Amino acid sequence: MSTTTPRPYQDYVYAYPHKTAYRGLENRPSLRGLWADEPKNALSLYLHIPFCEVRCGFCNLFTRIGAPGELTGRYLDALDRQATAVRDALGDGGVHFAAAAFGGGTPTFLDPGELERLCDIAEKRMGADLGAVPLSVEASPATATPDRLTVLAARGTTRLSLGVQSFVDSEARAAVRPQRRADVETALAAVRDARIPVLNIDLIYGIEGQTAETWRTSLDAALAWRPEELYLYPLYVRPLTGLGRLGAEADAAWDTQRLRLYRQGRDHLLAHGYEQVSMRMFRRADAPEQAADDYACQTDGMIGLGCGARSYTSALHYSFDYAVDMREVRKIIDDYTATGDFSRAEVGRYVDADEARRRHLLQSLLQAGGMRLTDYAERFGTAPADDFPAELGRFAARGWLDDGAPKDLLRLSADGLAYSDALGPELFSDSVRAAMAAYEPK
Repeated sequence: MSTTTPRPYQDYVYAYPHKTAYRGLENRPSLRGLWADEPKNALSLYLHIPFCEVRCGFCNLFTRIGAPGELTGRYLDALDRQATAVRDALGDGGVHFAAAAFGGGTPTFLDPGELERLCDIAEKRMGADLGAVPLSVEASPATATPDRLTVLAARGTTRLSLGVQSFVDSEARAAVRPQRRADVETALAAVRDARIPVLNIDLIYGIEGQTAETWRTSLDAALAWRPEELYLYPLYVRPLTGLGRLGAEADAAWDTQRLRLYRQGRDHLLAHGYEQVSMRMFRRADAPEQAADDYACQTDGMIGLGCGARSYTSALHYSFDYAVDMREVRKIIDDYTATGDFSRAEVGRYVDADEARRRHLLQSLLQAGGMRLTDYAERFGTAPADDFPAELGRFAARGWLDDGAPKDLLRLSADGLAYSDALGPELFSDSVRAAMAAYEPK
């Protein structure tokens, strides 16, 4: 058994199977048929807004810069049509949403009136009670304005996630994210004035020119606002993004730098009263908990609306086409806004029993709290050690599993959490790995 430690930063696994494993679905199954026998009493609702005021150099999310003409209005029209079709497909009995989120892109790219309409789509079309469930919204410093935040607070937003990335202006420029610290501070003040219960600040480590001292500067600047949550993301450089590719000879040194900065950030936050929830997520010890942490939706039940959103049933994960290149993104958005019939799934991947086990183990294990073996056994009737002996054997040999965890708990060690982006991909199935490898970026 190989105990060689792999490279720590291979793939950020926030959903499995990865969207690059999706393909066009034969016969375009009807949503009504897909959801007919699914439990619908605790669904998650996600609305995707694919617009940003600027595209960061590291970003490979499905989004475009700006929205010329009446594009935001046409997009919301399409979102309304899709919501109507999806709600009809869910049927009348026992539909309840337990959590909601607006992501992107940048949902706060929309103006206040458009944000009102977005909330109306979630409530009046889908039937989600935004004032009674956790509602998380992503924002950028440039768009976290008092008028927008007033709308979001009034409509029940419980969590506002602000993509700061760095409080050091030169680092923001290096990440192709033009912003000034003064503007970031103004946005943070506006969020606090809006009295949204949970503020999350995103920071990135591994930016060119970043040092231990400048990383400490960003960490301390964020801590000054006492955010309820902090996410620390390693910088990735993806194909077709503004930063392009790093040379192969920079890989080892860059890995070492990012791992060092991760540990520095982790230890700094732990020393300041934060608890680690996952490799990326840290929560202030006295902060209110929200919905499922860090996208840990192991048991499916996700409704995604918008052309960059995914939906999950127990048997099929589906969405629309995916792209990073601006021309391709624009085409997909244009096709979405012209769509009249949203009653069928277009692109996706079926999830069999093996993939369901992998997904449950992967998304549970990547949480700092680990996974109860009894929960796994109750769902699948087996034990993870029997289903994945080779993978778990490698993790144990590398010191990635916590030997001191309670008997019923499978949990990562501190090193295991640090290597989450290497551990996660090792749980991918051969077929998903092959589909991802065959995907042609566009």
